[in-house]
Amino acid sequence: MKYRCFRLSRGQDLLLELEAFAKKEAVAAGVVLSAVGCVSIARLRDAGGSVVRELNEALEIVSLMGTVSAERTHAHASFSREDLSTLGGHLMPGCIVNTTAEIVIALVEGFEFGSVFDEETGYAELAIKDAVR
Repeated sequence: MKYRCFRLSRGQDLLLELEAFAKKEAVAAGVVLSAVGCVSIARLRDAGGSVVRELNEALEIVSLMGTVSAERTHAHASFSREDLSTLGGHLMPGCIVNTTAEIVIALVEGFEFGSVFDEETGYAELAIKDAVR
């Protein structure tokens, strides 16, 4: 397995930069292994898929995980507040890095992650292609 590491700075959008990195590096299939840092604004969607919440406060990134490729990124994040309570959900554009975000992505060799519309869920879902075959 190969790895890619990068750092985001104040003002950058966590999701949009993940997507841009995957496109720039032509990532066929990857997973977010680690992400630490903090945001000044967090935007998360709930599990029902309809409610997006925006939090305008300093939050620590305590978890960021998901699948990443040049074609699609699907990530979930958890953040910790000053009182150490946590919240999380589906990462949306608008999560703005406060001071830094240090990210490590593992490349999953032999596979390609794409998307296919799923009529049952109503979303473009993960399509996994075995690139070795």
